[in-house]
Amino acid sequence: MENDLQKKLSSFSIHAFQDDLINWYLTEKRDLPWRKDQDPYKVWVSEIMLQQTRVDTVIPYFTSFIEKFPTIEALADANEEEVLKAWEGLGYYSRVRNLQSAVKEVKESYGGVVPNSPQEISKLKGVGPYTKGAILSIAYNIPEPAVDGNVMRVLSRILSIWEDIAKPKTRKTFEDATYELISKDDPSSFNQALMELGALICTPTSPSCLLCPVREHCTAFEEGVQAELPIKSKKKKPKPLQMAAAVLHDSDGNLYIHKRPSTGLLANLWEHPNLEIVATTGKTYREQLADYLQIEYEAKVELSELAGTVEHIFSHLIWNISIFIAEVKNIPNENLVAVSTEELSKYAFPVSHQKIYQIYKGQNLA
Repeated sequence: MENDLQKKLSSFSIHAFQDDLINWYLTEKRDLPWRKDQDPYKVWVSEIMLQQTRVDTVIPYFTSFIEKFPTIEALADANEEEVLKAWEGLGYYSRVRNLQSAVKEVKESYGGVVPNSPQEISKLKGVGPYTKGAILSIAYNIPEPAVDGNVMRVLSRILSIWEDIAKPKTRKTFEDATYELISKDDPSSFNQALMELGALICTPTSPSCLLCPVREHCTAFEEGVQAELPIKSKKKKPKPLQMAAAVLHDSDGNLYIHKRPSTGLLANLWEHPNLEIVATTGKTYREQLADYLQIEYEAKVELSELAGTVEHIFSHLIWNISIFIAEVKNIPNENLVAVSTEELSKYAFPVSHQKIYQIYKGQNLA
């Protein structure tokens, strides 16, 4: 740990800070479904869902997911298609694929019991330092730090840490600080209290300092610099991509869909056939899409005029998708699967392609 941080901690009232924080949490904490018990599996599922996703969004997904897959064995034995469908709309689908791989390993190697050692749990797929700390502290009451953006924001203000939290190496500073601060008696409540404080009081902008239970311990508040912390360099702007997609149907109303590759973005999800537009070909979106459908799927189609557009924003990409509709005049090759509109609900689609289907439905109703 750096000397500067050691110096700050040596004069810091650690026990008083712990007491004030935990007492506030035990009184004020939100009633969230994953807090009903300390089941390590439920803690694990909730923490994976909460990565990159708001609590309000996660609550119904968590409840439904645990109903479908109540135990490690249930999730380990489930069909991947069914698991992806249960996750549909939450995004960042690699999270749930890694989760299912990891619970299979827990079932096979650990008798279905989530390991409670930092070394063992770290080996599981998709379990990084934060998830490891969250499961060990919340479920097993082991004093391990669980440092995410929320926690770094809170501690940067409490201890006046002026390091860029967007840089991976900065996490070590905050993990060191948490090791020193964490309650050895009740690490579960301590880590959840830090997270709760960041979510409810010590928010990214306009923190509610006057309501803060640990205000008297906060260096940034004392110095009036809480709005300037944490230091966080800006991410690159996402790159826009022009796309075209076709909703293909036959005379019986069946739809033709395609499964994405098993690796990469939105792996193993289903979609309507689409391509990235090349601006330099001199061909229109419609012409490029028709050529692609013929070459890739041997599908003979006459595409409609533009039926609508969909924009979907990823962290690194923006898809601008132009939507066309066509009846297929032949049987395409095996890269497209024909499904009835009733069967469609069994397949997991990314949000962008759910929106594409809504455009198709709207055209049909018009």
